[in-house]
Amino acid sequence: MGKLATDNERKAGVSTAAPKLGIVQGQADALKPALTCCRDAARELPSEELPDLIGQLESIKATAWARLTAPTPAAMEHDELLEVKAAAERLGVSRDYLYRHSGEYPFTRRQGRKLLFSAMGIERHIRQNKT
Repeated sequence: MGKLATDNERKAGVSTAAPKLGIVQGQADALKPALTCCRDAARELPSEELPDLIGQLESIKATAWARLTAPTPAAMEHDELLEVKAAAERLGVSRDYLYRHSGEYPFTRRQGRKLLFSAMGIERHIRQNKT
């Protein structure tokens, strides 16, 4: 942001290093000096340096919006591995058919000699193959 922002940071006692986010409670308070510095820079910077400042602020804003709109890891569902009998029932096929054609399904899993099927994979397969 140029020399002026650095002077403002020194006056406010703000380090030029980026603040560490997501660590402690009260992080909005920790950002106040940096935001004050940005506000001062917007008021005092020469007009030819304002587009760079605005671009940096928009980049920060876009990053924050991306985080807000991204799916959270907690929203991910827990996958369950089904045995042949349960998987065959969900797919509407016989157990014998499922054993013979298990290699054709991308949701097949093996644990040693045991043949298992991803419940989420089966649901995805059923949704994709609806006609």
